[in-house]
Amino acid sequence: MDIKLGSNILLSPFDEDTDEKFKCKVVEHKDQVLYIDYPVSTITHRTAFLVEGTRFRATYIDESKIGYAFKTTVIGREKGNIPTIKLALPPDQEFEKVQRREFVRVETPVDVAVCRDDTFNQYVAEDISAGGLAIVTNDATSFKPYEIVDLTIVLPFGNRADGIKYVETSAEVIRVFERDGVMVVPLKFTETDEIDKQAIIRFCFERQLLMRKKETNI
Repeated sequence: MDIKLGSNILLSPFDEDTDEKFKCKVVEHKDQVLYIDYPVSTITHRTAFLVEGTRFRATYIDESKIGYAFKTTVIGREKGNIPTIKLALPPDQEFEKVQRREFVRVETPVDVAVCRDDTFNQYVAEDISAGGLAIVTNDATSFKPYEIVDLTIVLPFGNRADGIKYVETSAEVIRVFERDGVMVVPLKFTETDEIDKQAIIRFCFERQLLMRKKETNI
């Protein structure tokens, strides 16, 4: 499989049940080895140092806007002008096409109400996708890993025809960690019907388009 230099790769831990993923770019491609720059966590936004032998599910989009996924393993590092991490590439027949929705996570503030024992508390999510979101809070004791909570998510569409959409779903707390003085809580949706999921996907694409327009006008 020909993966172009500069392609964005998203790595998902293969042996862990976590919402954390790692973003990186292809620096070089030799035979069955892919060289990537040091990846950045989608949760902490910090550089991650991947351990040799760690397995991932890698996803990327080619020039034709088709998404592909493949299983890979960290097989080493290489020093140079740009320090790189080496990933093993499988045979072409082991690449699979994937739906674009797997890639859509946008960093945008979204109002979220969390319900516990019939009591609602308001928070703001810093990012959202069809699979989950991450909220910020000043209270380190607000959430516990693996806890299940009920959410009401407010999706303010820019299109007047769509207006404001309220999505009600359940979610599992993945973990709780501190970043820049605030607590970040990634949550994974556990019960989202197809209509609500499609609404989130449309909202994410809309926000992506708005961001691209702003970048173009800078």
